[in-house]
This record gives sequence, structure tokens and C-alpha cells, in this order.
Amino acid sequence: MMKLTTNNPNDRDSPYYLENIRDWEYSGLIDIARENLQIGVNVILVGPFSKEIASGKMFNPQALGIPHETSIRIAWIDLELEEARRRMEKRADPRDEWKLQHWEQYAKRRTALPKHPTIQGFDNLSFDEDQFGKLIDHLVS
Repeated sequence: MMKLTTNNPNDRDSPYYLENIRDWEYSGLIDIARENLQIGVNVILVGPFSKEIASGKMFNPQALGIPHETSIRIAWIDLELEEARRRMEKRADPRDEWKLQHWEQYAKRRTALPKHPTIQGFDNLSFDEDQFGKLIDHLVS
């Protein structure tokens, strides 16, 4: 779809994607999670979900349409802005091209770690085994 609309099949950050595609894509991920949860399969979703977290929807099984007894735990993996840029440049993933070409615009969208009992932050600058252990404990509690 992105190849047809923005001529970039790896686009996940342009204004067009964010305004026209992103919500549909994330809704689809939540639909797949719902189907699995309804049959008793544990689910791990990977993605920023920052919009859903900011709105509070990500903390509310009813708003997500998932079983009400679902235990929601969120790992917020964070990295200092310039180190994030260095790592994106080094990995040279096509999905990062838009971010790198529009760095100031991308940087403005990054958000700080929200405060909520279901969220455990983790600073990805350097590995800290104790902090990682706390993150895992949070996710499996």
C-alpha cells in the first residue's frame, strides 16, 4: 500500500502514513491480538503504540475490545535521541530512511516515558542486568 501511495514501501513515518494508514495498521494488530486472547493464547505486541498509550486506550481492555480479564503490561524501551540516530544510521534499515531524512520532524514526535502502573521503562543506552530483570519481572507479573 505504501508503495502505491508514497512510492516508498518502507514508509512508516511520513505524514501521509501517520494520517491515513497508521491507525488501520495498529487496529489490525489489536484485532489479531483479540482473536488470540479469545482462544486463550498469550500475546506480545511490538510497536510504539504511543498514540494508544497517550489516549489511555492501551490500559483499558474494554476500549481495546479484548477480554476484560486480560493482564496488560507495557515495556517502554527508551534511548537518548542522538544515540537513536547513530544506531539508525548504523543499521541502515530502509524503514528508518524517512526518520533520518526528516530528523527534526521525527524528533518532535518522540515522547517521554508516561507514568502508569502498567508501564515499565528501560533505558537502552547500555545494558543493565538489574534493570532488565526488573523489566522482565514487570512483564510476567
